Amino acid sequence: MKKWAESFKSSWYTAVAAVWLMIFAIQWLNYTRTVWFDETNALVLAVLTTVAVIHVLLPDISWFRLGLKAVGFVVAMYATLKSYGIFQPSGTLASRAEQFSQAMFPYVWFALIGWLLFELCIRAVNSQRRILIFAFLNIVPMAALDSFTVVSLWKQVAWIVFATMGWLVCDHFRRFQTRFPRGWKAIRRNPFKLLINTAVVFSLVILAGVNMPFVQPILTDPYTAWRQMQGTSNVAFNANGLLQGQASASGYSREDGQLGGGFNFDYTPVMTIESTERSYWRGETRMTYTGSGWDADSGWGALEEVSREQELETEAAPLTPTKTVRQKVTMQSESTYPVLFGAYAINKIESLDVENGESRMQWKPEQGELHWQERAGRGARIYPKTYTITSKVPVVPVDALQAAAYDKLYPEGVDPRYVQIPRGFPQRVTDLAAEVTASGQTPYEKVYLLQQHLQQNYLYTNNPTLSRRQSDDFVESFLFDIKEGYCDYFSTAMVMMARSQGIPARWVKGYAPGTPSGDVPDRFSENSSQYEVTNANAHSWAEVYFGDYGWVPVEATRGFTVPLLEESSAPDDSEVKQEPADQTEEEEEEAAPNEAAAPTDSGSNLVPIIVAVAAVIVAAWGAYLLWLRRRSVYFFLMGLRMGGPLTADQKIVLETERFLRFLNRKGLKREEHETLRESVSRWDKKVAGSEAAIAPILALFEKARYSPERITDKEWVEMQHLASELRKNWKGYYPAPPAVPESSS
Repeated sequence: MKKWAESFKSSWYTAVAAVWLMIFAIQWLNYTRTVWFDETNALVLAVLTTVAVIHVLLPDISWFRLGLKAVGFVVAMYATLKSYGIFQPSGTLASRAEQFSQAMFPYVWFALIGWLLFELCIRAVNSQRRILIFAFLNIVPMAALDSFTVVSLWKQVAWIVFATMGWLVCDHFRRFQTRFPRGWKAIRRNPFKLLINTAVVFSLVILAGVNMPFVQPILTDPYTAWRQMQGTSNVAFNANGLLQGQASASGYSREDGQLGGGFNFDYTPVMTIESTERSYWRGETRMTYTGSGWDADSGWGALEEVSREQELETEAAPLTPTKTVRQKVTMQSESTYPVLFGAYAINKIESLDVENGESRMQWKPEQGELHWQERAGRGARIYPKTYTITSKVPVVPVDALQAAAYDKLYPEGVDPRYVQIPRGFPQRVTDLAAEVTASGQTPYEKVYLLQQHLQQNYLYTNNPTLSRRQSDDFVESFLFDIKEGYCDYFSTAMVMMARSQGIPARWVKGYAPGTPSGDVPDRFSENSSQYEVTNANAHSWAEVYFGDYGWVPVEATRGFTVPLLEESSAPDDSEVKQEPADQTEEEEEEAAPNEAAAPTDSGSNLVPIIVAVAAVIVAAWGAYLLWLRRRSVYFFLMGLRMGGPLTADQKIVLETERFLRFLNRKGLKREEHETLRESVSRWDKKVAGSEAAIAPILALFEKARYSPERITDKEWVEMQHLASELRKNWKGYYPAPPAVPESSS
């Protein structure tokens, strides 16, 4: 053990470098978890952790260490693949080995490449220059991925910068150890002063960083300018450094991967819809939540060719009757969209004013989306100005739904896509959903309770206060930090809270009904009404799957209601019936109360803890500095009381009084009728040697108080030294032995 300890001390840099390298690796694994399978990501992390721990514990035993790493590699692979159910070992040892060898592919290649990269980097990155180059080669691609993908990686970049700085500091000490072995030994004997100063510097940097005001950039980078020219959404950092969408004009969103931010209402007309029923005009659905928004889901479901008058296939809902609703859509702008809009669910395309329009339309039955191929033609994108469709709108059987138990609705289980939750989804969101739905007996009742909780406890606003955001997860930040927002916040929270309780749900975007128009020229259908839809009516909501009852729209946004056709109305309050409302988002905002009860924040977050620790360190450091300079602070305060700076004579007198208070705490009290010299003489009988020790202080005090001579600065410095040394060494003075009474003869 002693030999290992000496080896570890001499090779400490190798061990510490492995720790810094692991921090780099973990940041990349945070990114790959969005593109790899969970088992692949967990396997690479387990292998890297195993080899790093072995490297740290055995920094100077190369061949033995390499063999042990190989054994750890196999054990980590076996344990991880088994825990994820990739294979279930059974039978003899030989048969288990055969099963493992078959199950390890292709996972073994990912783990092996990760291990080889670790070994290459730990040997190649061995100088200050190489550390900087290595950091550059990690930061640049990660920053590019942060900018050009929906994954937010700014924290990972920050961790890489932190690890780089730590690695450079360790490299500096390694070179210091080599060049100045005596100085290194001195540091090893008393490392606390260095560690304390380092902790204070890091704490000051952290506190300065979190309290820096956010300032918008003066210049626009080329990528941002290009995106703005394309008319697509942009991203920026808020006051907490968290990625958010910039406040832009309202409208139908083209990108949902990075939700958040705020918007300004835009009342530019989009379309007029003449319909026999008021409805939400459905566009696209999203199923895969990433933690920051919704993935495009391009891989879900197959697209089918469409022709006029063709009955479009939809997901079966045999227990829910439908009503045929005709709609005539007339576009009022030159904008193009990836879908055609209509009431859920579109059943047939009756007419279209685009020649060969069928070749541009495709139907996705699983998601109820009528896609439009926006191919450019003659210098401009083509999108129909007018089209007529019919929809089979579900007539929701509320009474039956309310009584339907989970096992009746989902006898064969739930499609995993509709209860997808990303890895690392916040547990306190799941806990809150469980608490809210605890009294619900059926999925319908639980959904209703979630809906009511969101509508009653969170404010609607188009510009939420993003400076309150702490969590990286969009839903968690809304529920526990920001506690206000618009439809994207409410609908996403509704879907994910339902999913956390095993209830299948998906996210939908399109348009709210719009404003009814009194004048309906050229009425195309009996009993039809016309609705004016603007960019301010862009909206998102949730849909919940109730087995054979199909998908049912659920409105979670405060102040909004979804028009539903219902078979009957339940007498109690637990129905999801939505009365018609003709409000735009701005009117809904005005209708919402000014205050909402905030949910209990029962969880904790790493960032506040780090900031709190940094604040405590800085406060303790400040208190320590004040304690070191307590004499100066005392004299400064006394000078304020006396009306000016203290002279050396006054300081001597005050310092003597401070020293007398110290002696008083030690049991040597000065009587009122005594001079100081008389007291000192009396104390010597109690504590042997005290008179001789206090004599120099007594002499300076008498000179300052009674002599016409002035105290010099040198004498004042001497007084401070005498008082400090005597305080430190007072334990060396022992009580005088009691006097022996004289015997009478």
